[in-house]
Amino acid sequence: MTNHAELALSDIDCIWPLGADLGEGPVWSVAEQALYFVDIHGRGVHRFCPGTGAKTDWTAPKRTGFIVPMAAGGFLCGMEDGLRPFDPETGTFGDVQPVEPLLHENRLNDGYVGPDGALWFGTMHDPEEEDTGTLYRLGRPGEEPVAMDRGYTVTNGPVIDPARGRLYHNDSPRRRIYAFDLAADGTLSNKRLFAEPSRGYPDGMALDGDGRLWVALWDGAGVECFAPDGTRLGIVPIPSPNVTKICFGDADFRTAYVTTARRGASDEALAAMPEAGGIFRFRVGVAGVPSALFGS
Repeated sequence: MTNHAELALSDIDCIWPLGADLGEGPVWSVAEQALYFVDIHGRGVHRFCPGTGAKTDWTAPKRTGFIVPMAAGGFLCGMEDGLRPFDPETGTFGDVQPVEPLLHENRLNDGYVGPDGALWFGTMHDPEEEDTGTLYRLGRPGEEPVAMDRGYTVTNGPVIDPARGRLYHNDSPRRRIYAFDLAADGTLSNKRLFAEPSRGYPDGMALDGDGRLWVALWDGAGVECFAPDGTRLGIVPIPSPNVTKICFGDADFRTAYVTTARRGASDEALAAMPEAGGIFRFRVGVAGVPSALFGS
Protein backbone atom coordinates (compact mmCIF):
# COMPACT_ATOMS: atom_id res chain seq x y z
CA MET A 1 0.00 0.00 0.00
CA THR A 2 1.24 3.48 -0.88
CA ASN A 3 2.27 5.57 2.12
CA HIS A 4 0.03 8.60 2.53
CA ALA A 5 3.12 10.82 2.32
CA GLU A 6 3.52 9.62 -1.27
CA LEU A 7 -0.09 10.60 -2.01
CA ALA A 8 0.01 13.99 -0.31
CA LEU A 9 3.20 15.81 -1.27
CA SER A 10 2.62 18.68 1.16
CA ASP A 11 1.21 19.32 4.60
CA ILE A 12 -2.58 19.32 4.96
CA ASP A 13 -3.45 23.02 5.09
CA CYS A 14 -6.76 24.47 6.34
CA ILE A 15 -7.29 27.41 3.99
CA TRP A 16 -10.68 28.48 5.36
CA PRO A 17 -11.72 27.44 8.89
CA LEU A 18 -15.33 28.52 8.37
CA GLY A 19 -16.81 25.72 10.48
CA ALA A 20 -19.36 24.60 7.89
CA ASP A 21 -22.18 22.46 9.20
CA LEU A 22 -22.14 20.42 5.99
CA GLY A 23 -19.47 21.68 3.59
CA GLU A 24 -19.81 20.00 0.19
CA GLY A 25 -19.50 20.16 -3.57
CA PRO A 26 -16.06 21.72 -4.23
CA VAL A 27 -15.51 22.56 -7.89
CA TRP A 28 -12.71 24.47 -9.60
CA SER A 29 -13.56 27.40 -11.87
CA VAL A 30 -10.88 27.59 -14.57
CA ALA A 31 -12.19 30.96 -15.78
CA GLU A 32 -11.87 32.56 -12.35
CA GLN A 33 -9.03 30.39 -10.99
CA ALA A 34 -11.19 30.00 -7.91
CA LEU A 35 -12.74 27.29 -5.77
CA TYR A 36 -16.50 27.20 -5.31
CA PHE A 37 -18.26 25.04 -2.72
CA VAL A 38 -21.44 24.94 -0.62
CA ASP A 39 -22.58 24.50 2.96
CA ILE A 40 -25.77 22.48 2.49
CA HIS A 41 -27.57 23.10 5.77
CA GLY A 42 -26.13 26.58 6.13
CA ARG A 43 -27.58 27.45 2.69
CA GLY A 44 -24.21 28.93 1.83
CA VAL A 45 -22.45 29.25 -1.52
CA HIS A 46 -18.77 30.16 -1.12
CA ARG A 47 -15.81 31.16 -3.31
CA PHE A 48 -12.11 31.09 -2.45
CA CYS A 49 -9.49 32.69 -4.71
CA PRO A 50 -6.08 31.17 -3.90
CA GLY A 51 -4.19 33.86 -5.79
CA THR A 52 -5.44 36.66 -3.56
CA GLY A 53 -6.89 34.82 -0.58
CA ALA A 54 -10.23 36.54 -1.19
CA LYS A 55 -13.31 34.84 0.26
CA THR A 56 -16.89 35.51 -0.83
CA ASP A 57 -20.19 34.22 0.58
CA TRP A 58 -23.73 34.14 -0.77
CA THR A 59 -26.93 32.86 0.83
CA ALA A 60 -28.99 30.53 -1.34
CA PRO A 61 -32.81 30.44 -1.26
CA LYS A 62 -32.76 26.69 -0.49
CA ARG A 63 -30.30 24.11 0.77
CA THR A 64 -27.75 23.53 -1.99
CA GLY A 65 -26.09 20.17 -2.59
CA PHE A 66 -23.77 21.08 -5.46
CA ILE A 67 -22.66 23.85 -7.79
CA VAL A 68 -21.18 23.44 -11.29
CA PRO A 69 -19.96 26.03 -13.84
CA MET A 70 -21.91 26.42 -17.08
CA ALA A 71 -20.58 26.91 -20.60
CA ALA A 72 -22.98 29.82 -21.11
CA GLY A 73 -21.61 31.56 -18.00
CA GLY A 74 -22.54 31.46 -14.37
CA PHE A 75 -23.29 28.30 -12.46
CA LEU A 76 -26.02 25.74 -11.94
CA CYS A 77 -26.94 24.77 -8.38
CA GLY A 78 -28.60 21.57 -7.30
CA MET A 79 -30.95 22.55 -4.49
CA GLU A 80 -33.35 20.63 -2.34
CA ASP A 81 -36.25 21.38 -4.72
CA GLY A 82 -34.44 21.29 -8.08
CA LEU A 83 -31.93 23.04 -10.31
CA ARG A 84 -31.35 26.81 -10.25
CA PRO A 85 -28.91 29.03 -12.18
CA PHE A 86 -26.66 31.28 -10.14
CA ASP A 87 -24.85 34.45 -11.24
CA PRO A 88 -21.94 35.34 -8.92
CA GLU A 89 -21.63 38.77 -10.55
CA THR A 90 -25.05 39.81 -9.23
CA GLY A 91 -25.44 37.23 -6.47
CA THR A 92 -28.84 36.24 -7.84
CA PHE A 93 -30.44 32.82 -8.25
CA GLY A 94 -32.80 32.10 -11.13
CA ASP A 95 -36.03 30.13 -11.38
CA VAL A 96 -36.09 26.52 -10.27
CA GLN A 97 -36.35 23.53 -12.59
CA PRO A 98 -38.12 21.03 -10.32
CA VAL A 99 -36.76 17.53 -9.90
CA GLU A 100 -38.91 14.87 -8.21
CA PRO A 101 -41.62 17.38 -7.16
CA LEU A 102 -43.82 14.60 -5.76
CA LEU A 103 -41.12 13.12 -3.52
CA HIS A 104 -41.29 15.67 -0.72
CA GLU A 105 -38.72 13.95 1.50
CA ASN A 106 -36.10 13.82 -1.26
CA ARG A 107 -33.47 16.45 -2.11
CA LEU A 108 -30.63 16.85 -4.59
CA ASN A 109 -27.26 15.90 -3.15
CA ASP A 110 -24.15 15.62 -5.35
CA GLY A 111 -23.33 16.52 -8.95
CA TYR A 112 -20.59 16.38 -11.59
CA VAL A 113 -20.18 17.42 -15.22
CA GLY A 114 -18.70 14.79 -17.51
CA PRO A 115 -16.38 15.27 -20.49
CA ASP A 116 -19.32 15.59 -22.90
CA GLY A 117 -20.82 18.49 -20.93
CA ALA A 118 -23.68 16.45 -19.43
CA LEU A 119 -24.57 16.86 -15.77
CA TRP A 120 -24.75 13.77 -13.57
CA PHE A 121 -26.42 14.22 -10.19
CA GLY A 122 -28.24 12.25 -7.53
CA THR A 123 -31.17 12.64 -5.21
CA MET A 124 -31.44 11.23 -1.70
CA HIS A 125 -34.00 10.57 1.00
CA ASP A 126 -33.43 13.47 3.38
CA PRO A 127 -34.23 11.48 6.57
CA GLU A 128 -31.88 8.78 5.18
CA GLU A 129 -34.35 5.95 5.77
CA GLU A 130 -35.80 4.93 2.39
CA ASP A 131 -34.28 3.93 -0.96
CA THR A 132 -35.97 6.72 -2.95
CA GLY A 133 -32.79 8.27 -4.35
CA THR A 134 -31.96 8.22 -8.05
CA LEU A 135 -28.92 8.91 -10.24
CA TYR A 136 -29.80 11.29 -13.10
CA ARG A 137 -28.19 12.53 -16.29
CA LEU A 138 -29.07 15.95 -17.75
CA GLY A 139 -27.67 16.30 -21.26
CA ARG A 140 -28.12 20.02 -21.86
CA PRO A 141 -29.70 23.09 -20.20
CA GLY A 142 -33.43 23.16 -20.73
CA GLU A 143 -33.78 19.40 -21.13
CA GLU A 144 -35.38 17.07 -18.59
CA PRO A 145 -33.12 14.89 -16.45
CA VAL A 146 -33.18 11.18 -17.25
CA ALA A 147 -33.10 8.56 -14.48
CA MET A 148 -30.08 6.29 -14.97
CA ASP A 149 -30.11 4.16 -11.79
CA ARG A 150 -32.47 3.89 -8.82
CA GLY A 151 -32.73 2.49 -5.32
CA TYR A 152 -30.38 4.67 -3.27
CA THR A 153 -30.86 6.12 0.20
CA VAL A 154 -27.97 8.58 -0.19
CA THR A 155 -26.39 9.08 -3.63
CA ASN A 156 -22.88 10.50 -3.79
CA GLY A 157 -19.88 11.22 -5.95
CA PRO A 158 -20.64 10.62 -9.60
CA VAL A 159 -17.40 10.91 -11.56
CA ILE A 160 -16.30 9.66 -14.99
CA ASP A 161 -13.10 7.99 -16.14
CA PRO A 162 -13.15 8.72 -19.89
CA ALA A 163 -10.08 6.64 -20.65
CA ARG A 164 -11.79 3.50 -19.38
CA GLY A 165 -15.35 4.37 -20.35
CA ARG A 166 -16.41 4.09 -16.74
CA LEU A 167 -18.66 5.98 -14.32
CA TYR A 168 -18.28 5.66 -10.56
CA HIS A 169 -21.11 6.28 -8.11
CA ASN A 170 -21.61 5.70 -4.39
CA ASP A 171 -24.32 4.19 -2.24
CA SER A 172 -23.00 5.85 0.90
CA PRO A 173 -24.93 4.15 3.76
CA ARG A 174 -24.20 0.71 2.32
CA ARG A 175 -20.49 1.62 1.98
CA ARG A 176 -20.44 0.65 -1.71
CA ILE A 177 -18.53 2.29 -4.55
CA TYR A 178 -20.04 1.13 -7.82
CA ALA A 179 -18.57 1.16 -11.32
CA PHE A 180 -20.65 1.22 -14.50
CA ASP A 181 -19.69 0.89 -18.13
CA LEU A 182 -20.49 4.21 -19.81
CA ALA A 183 -21.40 4.28 -23.50
CA ALA A 184 -20.79 7.24 -25.80
CA ASP A 185 -24.52 8.09 -25.74
CA GLY A 186 -24.50 8.29 -21.93
CA THR A 187 -26.19 4.98 -21.19
CA LEU A 188 -24.97 2.82 -18.31
CA SER A 189 -24.51 -0.94 -18.08
CA ASN A 190 -22.68 -3.64 -16.12
CA LYS A 191 -23.15 -2.16 -12.65
CA ARG A 192 -20.74 -3.84 -10.26
CA LEU A 193 -19.07 -3.30 -6.90
CA PHE A 194 -15.76 -1.51 -7.46
CA ALA A 195 -14.54 -1.13 -3.88
CA GLU A 196 -15.51 -0.52 -0.27
CA PRO A 197 -13.69 2.03 1.92
CA SER A 198 -11.42 0.72 4.63
CA ARG A 199 -13.15 2.98 7.16
CA GLY A 200 -16.12 5.30 7.27
CA TYR A 201 -18.55 5.85 4.39
CA PRO A 202 -17.75 6.83 0.79
CA ASP A 203 -18.80 10.39 -0.01
CA GLY A 204 -17.74 12.69 -2.89
CA MET A 205 -15.03 11.60 -5.34
CA ALA A 206 -12.54 12.84 -7.92
CA LEU A 207 -10.27 11.23 -10.49
CA ASP A 208 -6.62 11.89 -11.36
CA GLY A 209 -4.77 11.50 -14.64
CA ASP A 210 -3.58 7.99 -13.78
CA GLY A 211 -7.17 6.84 -13.33
CA ARG A 212 -6.87 6.72 -9.54
CA LEU A 213 -10.11 7.35 -7.67
CA TRP A 214 -9.94 9.65 -4.63
CA VAL A 215 -12.84 9.11 -2.22
CA ALA A 216 -13.80 11.37 0.70
CA LEU A 217 -14.57 9.40 3.86
CA TRP A 218 -17.52 10.46 6.01
CA ASP A 219 -16.79 9.32 9.57
CA GLY A 220 -13.36 8.37 8.27
CA ALA A 221 -11.25 11.53 8.73
CA GLY A 222 -9.51 11.17 5.40
CA VAL A 223 -9.46 10.71 1.65
CA GLU A 224 -8.84 7.18 0.38
CA CYS A 225 -7.16 6.54 -2.98
CA PHE A 226 -7.91 3.51 -5.19
CA ALA A 227 -6.14 2.20 -8.28
CA PRO A 228 -8.25 1.60 -11.41
CA ASP A 229 -8.50 -2.10 -10.49
CA GLY A 230 -9.91 -1.26 -7.04
CA THR A 231 -6.70 -1.79 -5.08
CA ARG A 232 -6.46 0.46 -2.01
CA LEU A 233 -3.43 2.72 -2.30
CA GLY A 234 -3.67 4.59 0.99
CA ILE A 235 -5.48 7.27 2.97
CA VAL A 236 -4.57 10.94 3.27
CA PRO A 237 -5.65 11.93 6.82
CA ILE A 238 -7.76 15.08 7.09
CA PRO A 239 -8.24 16.74 10.51
CA SER A 240 -12.03 16.52 10.44
CA PRO A 241 -14.10 13.46 11.34
CA ASN A 242 -16.47 13.92 8.41
CA VAL A 243 -14.84 14.48 5.01
CA THR A 244 -17.36 15.14 2.24
CA LYS A 245 -15.75 15.69 -1.16
CA ILE A 246 -12.49 16.33 -3.01
CA CYS A 247 -11.69 18.16 -6.24
CA PHE A 248 -8.48 19.19 -7.99
CA GLY A 249 -7.59 22.76 -8.84
CA ASP A 250 -5.01 25.50 -9.34
CA ALA A 251 -3.45 26.09 -12.74
CA ASP A 252 -1.76 22.67 -12.81
CA PHE A 253 -4.66 20.75 -11.18
CA ARG A 254 -2.21 19.31 -8.69
CA THR A 255 -3.79 20.84 -5.61
CA ALA A 256 -6.47 18.76 -3.93
CA TYR A 257 -9.23 20.77 -2.24
CA VAL A 258 -11.33 18.99 0.39
CA THR A 259 -14.61 19.99 2.04
CA THR A 260 -15.60 18.78 5.51
CA ALA A 261 -18.52 18.97 7.95
CA ARG A 262 -19.10 19.49 11.63
CA ARG A 263 -22.53 17.88 11.37
CA GLY A 264 -22.77 14.47 13.00
CA ALA A 265 -19.46 14.74 14.85
CA SER A 266 -19.29 14.20 18.60
CA ASP A 267 -18.20 16.93 20.99
CA GLU A 268 -15.08 14.89 21.71
CA ALA A 269 -14.21 14.63 18.02
CA LEU A 270 -14.74 18.36 17.47
CA ALA A 271 -12.56 19.18 20.46
CA ALA A 272 -9.80 16.99 19.01
CA MET A 273 -10.26 18.40 15.50
CA PRO A 274 -11.24 22.08 15.97
CA GLU A 275 -10.83 22.88 12.24
CA ALA A 276 -13.63 20.44 11.34
CA GLY A 277 -15.99 22.03 8.86
CA GLY A 278 -13.10 23.89 7.23
CA ILE A 279 -11.70 23.68 3.71
CA PHE A 280 -8.39 21.86 3.37
CA ARG A 281 -5.84 21.43 0.61
CA PHE A 282 -2.72 19.44 -0.18
CA ARG A 283 -0.48 18.90 -3.20
CA VAL A 284 -0.43 15.72 -5.27
CA GLY A 285 2.00 14.24 -7.76
CA VAL A 286 -0.47 13.49 -10.56
CA ALA A 287 -2.77 16.17 -11.94
CA GLY A 288 -6.47 15.68 -11.40
CA VAL A 289 -9.03 15.39 -14.19
CA PRO A 290 -11.08 18.62 -14.22
CA SER A 291 -14.83 18.54 -14.63
CA ALA A 292 -16.19 20.08 -17.82
CA LEU A 293 -18.60 22.99 -18.22
CA PHE A 294 -22.26 22.05 -18.17
CA GLY A 295 -23.66 22.43 -21.66
CA SER A 296 -20.27 22.52 -23.39
